[in-house]
Amino acid sequence: MIRLTLYTTLGCHLCSQLEGLLGHLCAEPVALDRVEISEDDALMERYGVRIPVLADGVGQELDRGFDAPRLAAWLAEREWLNEAAWEALRRQREGEEAPREVKGAQMRGGRRYLG
Repeated sequence: MIRLTLYTTLGCHLCSQLEGLLGHLCAEPVALDRVEISEDDALMERYGVRIPVLADGVGQELDRGFDAPRLAAWLAEREWLNEAAWEALRRQREGEEAPREVKGAQMRGGRRYLG
């Protein structure tokens, strides 16, 4: 299980977006410790314009993690990225059609043959 700290504030739609991406892109289940920054002046000063901010177990932070390529790179550095999920999301974001799997189909010379 991956344990991360999420610096957030109530009603942060970008934080919700980040949580959704984490659930989709992580190769393992994620446990998030959410820290409400609005209740602490020091946290507001440090994170107020940077949320959502993720921190791993050693304190390395990622701000603007709602940006899928940034999050994917950060997860990949830690070997937590589900590569297949990232590739599918990347294709979707770029408007590419994902290759379809057809049972019994074979690719030869760039063409698909059944049988």
